[in-house]
Amino acid sequence: MVVIGICTIPSTASAQSKKQLEKDKARVEQEIKKLNGDLAKAKKNSKAGQQQLNLLERKIAERTKLINNLNGQLNLLGIRMAETEDSIALIRGQVDSLKLEYGKVVRALYRERGNLDKLVLVLDTKSYNYAYLRTKYFRDYSRYRRRQAMYIRQKEQQLSDVGEELRRQQREQTSLVEQHRKQKAELASEQKTRQKELKNSKQQERNLQNQIAKKEKQKRELQQQIQRIVNEEIAKARASKQQQSTGSNGSKVSGNTPAPSAAEVALSNDFASNKGRLPWPVSYTKVAREYGKYTHSSGGQNMNNGIDLVCASGAAVKSVFGGTVTRVFTCPNGTKGIIVRHGDYLTVYANMGSVSVSEGRKVTTGQNLGTVYTNSDGVAEFSFQLWKGTLSQNPRLWLR
Repeated sequence: MVVIGICTIPSTASAQSKKQLEKDKARVEQEIKKLNGDLAKAKKNSKAGQQQLNLLERKIAERTKLINNLNGQLNLLGIRMAETEDSIALIRGQVDSLKLEYGKVVRALYRERGNLDKLVLVLDTKSYNYAYLRTKYFRDYSRYRRRQAMYIRQKEQQLSDVGEELRRQQREQTSLVEQHRKQKAELASEQKTRQKELKNSKQQERNLQNQIAKKEKQKRELQQQIQRIVNEEIAKARASKQQQSTGSNGSKVSGNTPAPSAAEVALSNDFASNKGRLPWPVSYTKVAREYGKYTHSSGGQNMNNGIDLVCASGAAVKSVFGGTVTRVFTCPNGTKGIIVRHGDYLTVYANMGSVSVSEGRKVTTGQNLGTVYTNSDGVAEFSFQLWKGTLSQNPRLWLR
């Protein structure tokens, strides 16, 4: 009698490894989903180029992990499929062996079917014991044939089950291969996007540097322009005083530098007495640059003769003290500027989009002078300066 054991197909270690790989895959896919969300948020901000690149780098790294995970699952599945195919071959061999043996018995019985009669064989014996043994043999042999037939059916069912498992594994392999192909295509697309983003980022960086350089140049030009205008205002004031101090016959009444009028002295003293208590010229959200020298991103140095303030779009500009508008001018970037005289002191309001006063007009504290200019990026940045004669002052020390 041939005794054959039933084979087991997948190993416990393989099942655990597959479970862990699937768990890792789910975690990586969740991370990619989160990164996709972060990337979408970053793309909403045009200034987040580097952040986009960093997120894309992380996404590519996670995508590579996912591909490695799929490779691991494919390798594991390949081992399991090989084991399953070995089991199929073994079971098929067992079925063939059982059928061969069973066939031999059936053919032998068929050949002797006319010569065998169990009753005659049982009765044609020397004794009762022989008859009993022959009867027991026929019974055991019949049971053995039935058991052989049952083994064949069991093995054929096992072969069918293992075949179905192999087909399931093949479907799983097809799915994994498709996922692997898709993920590789996604990775190639993301790497291409990264290269494009990197190229764009470098171009944006160059453009930004050019814009900064242009802006810094305009700032220098504005400082020089204001300095020149201040000098002109001082010279004009002196010339006016000189003319007033000259008699009707054209001769000078007093020395080379005429003394300021009592009204001018009073205005200057009044302005100076309000140091640290002057109102801010605009409502601002933050200070873009303080007074003094600074180093800009290109490495050069500039002098800021005032204070630069970031405001809400269309913010109103107001006079910090009473005085006379002596100049309305155009800044290097095309915006407007105003100079108000307060005796010996001058206040400068630059980077304005609109002006509501004219030269020669007297203004009071808090009077509206116009609005802050808002650029194409929606940024409204206002510049305020304060001068005593030809010397710039730190506005922080004067404003409350």
